[in-house]
Amino acid sequence: MPEMTIDHREKAYALLKADADKILRLIEVQITNLTMPQCPLYEEVLDTQMFGLSREIDFAIRLNLISENEGKALLENLERQLNILHEAAQNSK
Repeated sequence: MPEMTIDHREKAYALLKADADKILRLIEVQITNLTMPQCPLYEEVLDTQMFGLSREIDFAIRLNLISENEGKALLENLERQLNILHEAAQNSK
């Protein structure tokens, strides 16, 4: 595989990972400072952000910049971290 292709793959994965991290930080701030997870605004922000990230991942997969397994792992990891935040918010009541 040409070095340029590998570089593009690494950059694509890094950008997607950064977007996932931004979503996690956004939701963390929202839970901590603004609204509780039962709030419709929280649900809307989370759904919108997750949908956007999943579309980005699908696009990167179609361009063969990341594998389907890498994309799935990114989403699953983010969902796992979001669940931890949600549970922590529920337990702090």
